Amino acid sequence: MSVVEQQLDIGVRWLGERRRVVCALLVDAEGSSPFAPGAFMLIDSDGEIEGSITGGCVESDVVVNALEMLEGDGKPRLLTYGVSDAAAHEVGLMCGGTVDVFVHELDGESRAICAEAWAAAVAGRTAGIATLLGGPAPAAKLAVIEGRVLGGLHGPELLDHSVTRDLTALSERGTSALRHYGEDGAALGSELSVHLQAFRPAPQLVLIGAIDYSAAVAALARQAGYDVVIADAREAFARSERFSRVATVHVGWPGPAIDERQLGPRDAVIVFSHDAKFDEPAILAALRSEAGYIGALGSHRTARDRRERLLAAGAQADELERVHSPCGLDIGAATPEEVAISIMAEVIAARSGRVGTPLITTQESIRPR
Repeated sequence: MSVVEQQLDIGVRWLGERRRVVCALLVDAEGSSPFAPGAFMLIDSDGEIEGSITGGCVESDVVVNALEMLEGDGKPRLLTYGVSDAAAHEVGLMCGGTVDVFVHELDGESRAICAEAWAAAVAGRTAGIATLLGGPAPAAKLAVIEGRVLGGLHGPELLDHSVTRDLTALSERGTSALRHYGEDGAALGSELSVHLQAFRPAPQLVLIGAIDYSAAVAALARQAGYDVVIADAREAFARSERFSRVATVHVGWPGPAIDERQLGPRDAVIVFSHDAKFDEPAILAALRSEAGYIGALGSHRTARDRRERLLAAGAQADELERVHSPCGLDIGAATPEEVAISIMAEVIAARSGRVGTPLITTQESIRPR
């Protein structure tokens, strides 16, 4: 379960326990910001906190505002912190950016909407939540869960229609955004601001071969939010508890383990088996999929020999350009845990369209594109 899924799961539990819960939602960020819009914190009336919105910069001040709101009139607050603000310096926002945080209590309809949408997201279903930041009903929420609409923003009928359309599109991509609509709810306008927060199933990672490297990569990948499967036809190896602790275990041949999953550009397959009868069918199956990353462990010599066998087995030379072999970034990794860091760094870089360049040598934004 990813960090966000753990946070959502805790949120569902808090709401089920009838706690008073405030959501501090990062709705917009300009310049440098540790987290993208859509990050959120949950604060209950006892001051218990889950999540982060700026990596520690403004959290303390946000919590103060949340507790004051619960003790006071309960009205939502839109807080802005910028590097030029004295308040920002006081709370530690020194990274050069400006962030807008919408602090609001989850009560009434919005409480039920969040509980259902968050539970759906934890269960691996595509979901999105829209939050009205002003207008006739600040903090009103509308959710879309796999095409089903919950709640509404209590504005013009066209607003719900426009937001539902935009939220559905963003949810399919798994991205969040701040959108503006006209007073009548039309897409062209700026009178009504709505934050659209999307959740979608975790990317999949299929590891072929139950060995030390698989266990190390699986543990790290799971923390990074991947749904991990370790596949091996050798049941005596695959059934070890060290694999089942960190991944779903598939006992069987690698081809079916890959074919039965609908892998897309966010997903990855990595071959660790070092056995031609396992790794070649696995790579051929991965090439039939739309997996965004295909990797294979081994030396340069192993990679060359494997390539010749794959060509002989019918793979095309241009297809094999998709295979990262040897996989991983050159960081001097030696232990399985260090190799796992090397490999997952390359997987994430490939998914983000980056090449793993040291940040100190770059000038472009470090935030994901």
